[in-house]
Amino acid sequence: MSQVVIDISVSLDGYVTGPNVSIDNGLGDGGDALHYWAFQGNAEDNAVLDSAFEETGAVIQGRNLFDVIDAPQGWSDELGYGAKPTGEVNPPVFVVTHSAPAKPRLGDRFRFVGSPEEAVAQAKEVAGDKDVFVMGGGQVCYEVLAAGLADVLQLHVAPVVLGGGARLFPAEPAQAIEVELVDAVSTPAAQHLTYRVVKGK
Repeated sequence: MSQVVIDISVSLDGYVTGPNVSIDNGLGDGGDALHYWAFQGNAEDNAVLDSAFEETGAVIQGRNLFDVIDAPQGWSDELGYGAKPTGEVNPPVFVVTHSAPAKPRLGDRFRFVGSPEEAVAQAKEVAGDKDVFVMGGGQVCYEVLAAGLADVLQLHVAPVVLGGGARLFPAEPAQAIEVELVDAVSTPAAQHLTYRVVKGK
């Protein structure tokens, strides 16, 4: 059965980017350290990444992240989340935004919707038996979680303190969300923590 999985790398102090994010500095100052596990990790890190790719039927992301990956130095058929350069069909990406771009560089793989609820509903329709992965940025991940739309929260906690940037969780008081740890993989590059979101309490 398809699940909605929030899957994101985060610093020890709760940031999903470093400070000073821009189109040319998509992860912010020092933010590359969040993803060392994905690009320079060991076999266990690679297994975590491969498993996520295999389970992905559709992707949800926010507009700020889309603007970075749609830029000239962003994604391509060979580079990006779930990219399959061997000719297979890449999973569709649903971008939550109130202002869709007129001509996205990356073309038909991206679909633009007005709310997290719409994104989840449409993504589940096309994902089939595979999962819907919410991969960032932090705001859309938290919106999906806070709306009760997520089944799984998968955090890749990098061994870095960024000191600023985009937060995953809001700094101001918010409603408590209960989760239950169901899996943990520890590597030098990250703590891969998988939580089930507790519902119905």
